[in-house]
Amino acid sequence: MTSEAVRLDLPHLITPLPGPHANAIIERDRNVLSPSYTRDYPLVVDHGEGAVIQDVDGNRFLDFSAGIAVASTGHCHPQVVKAIERQAARLIHMSGTDFYYENMVELAEKLAASAPGAVPRRVYFGNSGAEAIEAAMKLARYHTGRDKFIAFSGAFHGRTLGSLSLTGSKVVQRKGFGPLVPGVFHAQYPDPYRLPAGIASEDHALNCVRAIEEQLFRTILPAEEVAAIVVEPIQGEGGYIIPPKIFLEELANLAKKYGILLIFDEIQCGMGRTGKMWAADHFGVTPDIFTTAKGIASGLPLSAMIARADVMNWPRGAHASTFGGNPVAIAASLATIELLERELIANSSRIGAHILDRLRDWPNRFQHVGDVRGLGLMIGIEMVHDQTSKERAPELRDRLVSLAFERGLLILGAGRNVIRLCPPLIINRDQAGFAVDTLEECLTLL
Repeated sequence: MTSEAVRLDLPHLITPLPGPHANAIIERDRNVLSPSYTRDYPLVVDHGEGAVIQDVDGNRFLDFSAGIAVASTGHCHPQVVKAIERQAARLIHMSGTDFYYENMVELAEKLAASAPGAVPRRVYFGNSGAEAIEAAMKLARYHTGRDKFIAFSGAFHGRTLGSLSLTGSKVVQRKGFGPLVPGVFHAQYPDPYRLPAGIASEDHALNCVRAIEEQLFRTILPAEEVAAIVVEPIQGEGGYIIPPKIFLEELANLAKKYGILLIFDEIQCGMGRTGKMWAADHFGVTPDIFTTAKGIASGLPLSAMIARADVMNWPRGAHASTFGGNPVAIAASLATIELLERELIANSSRIGAHILDRLRDWPNRFQHVGDVRGLGLMIGIEMVHDQTSKERAPELRDRLVSLAFERGLLILGAGRNVIRLCPPLIINRDQAGFAVDTLEECLTLL
């Protein structure tokens, strides 16, 4: 390959995958790391810049996973790095649960001001999405005096015992860990992409909400004992499913009718991922509580549980976190939000629409593509055995993930048979084009 053909913002592979250094590290990993970790392909990362990852053997990859939708500003964005360095040189930790940090107040003000619904908000900081969900569950119980929850099939809210009790994604995540937190009931999440002919997606969505009231509430779950309904406005791990707007509207009406809190999990779909700051902004629904993590601090551990001010009425000492709201993570988040508001949310909308335009005819061109959907840079591609049966094809999805890796493109699956595209929000049209071209090539090989 000539030097003119090599671009630093696109993949360049120089060894078989994995290379010799990667193989050696993978072997060491097998001896000491938890076997519970999921690794889809043998990538051993050395460093990253923008939307590009380089492995320990010098192979360069285009990252369309963003560290599982975390690296929203790309890897090691100079503005974020500078913010981290400045803060680390001043103060790394004192614990915001016992003392005060000005930057913690500043970030809480920004999050509260950007929250859906323009109502007064208070913010609790944690370290991970699961911690934010745990905090939301505790607050919902405290505020309402009730102890039950409604979650949804396909949901992923985390792996700690409380968040796992809400999770309805994969049996392997729950198997062997019971008993979980009692009082969690799962309802059907509407999937508008796999409906039988003749059934409208809005009707299906309405039926999902009606089933809560007409079946759960009439048979096994007293409505007056339900503290909260916990829902992803767009399902992430469940397969990048975008429900009809009426589903979330009617869910909000149901919650209000029975005095139930509505909690939105925006851990994966928030922070500009969908082309708006919050996924809720696409639906015009105001949750009582919502949670965010992943893209909030460009890779540093930070999460937030953001609640209506009148809901967050628990007393001093009721809930806290030693490291939640760490000043270095907060500095990274403030830099992240500045970049999002200045350019990256708009770029997410623009480049996401460009990618979707290129993917839209795939179900007609490729027999194994069942559906394409997305908002912003949260895009799902469903893999099926054929266009007639639309039978899910998880093995083809996994094969496509591997083929893409072999060509320098990093992607991940979601749900049973969906490819998710969740790149850093900084990607440009050339990088988007490379990703689409590579996936088209891989599809011809299935």
